[in-house]
Amino acid sequence: MVLKFKNFNNLKYVGGLSQIKNIKDPIKLSANESALGPSKKAINAFIKSSKQLYRYPDGNSDILIQSISKNLKLNPNNIIIGNGSDEIISLACQLFLKPNDEVIVTEYSFLMYRIYTKIHGGKVIIAPEDDFKANINSILANVTSKTKIVFLANPNNPTGTYLDKNEMLLLRKKLRSNILLVVDDAYFEFVVNKDYVSGLDLFKGYSNVLITRSFSKIHGLASLRLGWGYGSKNIISAMKLIKPPFNVNSAAQVAGVEAMNDKNWLKKNIEHNSKWADIFFENFVNLGILTNIPVANFFLMRFDNKQVTADKVYDKFIKSKIILRKMKGYGLPNSLRVTIGNNKENNLFLKTLNKIFDV
Repeated sequence: MVLKFKNFNNLKYVGGLSQIKNIKDPIKLSANESALGPSKKAINAFIKSSKQLYRYPDGNSDILIQSISKNLKLNPNNIIIGNGSDEIISLACQLFLKPNDEVIVTEYSFLMYRIYTKIHGGKVIIAPEDDFKANINSILANVTSKTKIVFLANPNNPTGTYLDKNEMLLLRKKLRSNILLVVDDAYFEFVVNKDYVSGLDLFKGYSNVLITRSFSKIHGLASLRLGWGYGSKNIISAMKLIKPPFNVNSAAQVAGVEAMNDKNWLKKNIEHNSKWADIFFENFVNLGILTNIPVANFFLMRFDNKQVTADKVYDKFIKSKIILRKMKGYGLPNSLRVTIGNNKENNLFLKTLNKIFDV
């Protein structure tokens, strides 16, 4: 007898490589990880926590909630900590979706929005983008009586584009009030553009907006899986009822507190990223490679105007021990995404890039 289960074959998330066969210590510029790694204070907190490995973690992550509340002047009752911001996204789908409810995502959005929607019985509606940027009219045109959630990463991964303050406010204004807008702030720290405002700063007083944030990017805690959400007390209380009891480990909680508190390390990361983002962009322009303006800690390189394919460029970087991210899973087969790394990694990337294009 063969036990039958739901068919999830179309939901597989295809990530980038972490290793290259027979190559020791490759340069990984494929996952939008922190260029400089975590704060030393966060590392020390992580090491110290090992003495309590036999203890269950605090199920509510209160020390981290209080740290976020204090640092950002937020109501702690409106904060939930997750096993990565992925878990907050999943909880939102679990909380709001009934079978065949509709969720709108933009054309080149983070794949997990679609995956969690389908896992929880929802139907994914894709709103076409305009020049690799979310289009408000396109999103609104796809709203129906069945629409329950709109997911929007701002800035967006993998395209590196964003909606400005006025566009975000207009989108929320024109959506029905009973549609949840989920704004993913994963990369907000990197954005220095004056017309940009984070989802949290725009919508923290709204009852129909959920904000997600991550410790995996600028804070460098990707392997600990740590993220958080901010929303109305009603939404957050309901999420806490359905989340697992010990969803975030103790090491992640204490490391998150120290990462949040270390403003000097945060500032150093932002300055490093801004410097190299400008350098990367200048090189792409000089080489005629289509890409986004500097926004986050990554660039989408598009090769539609080149004689060489993304796959061939990817293979040449692999031969130089550099891992980039293929974009076929996002519907961008002739594009690659590169993460800004540390000084040594960036110099080797640019040297290899210029060699590939014979400059």
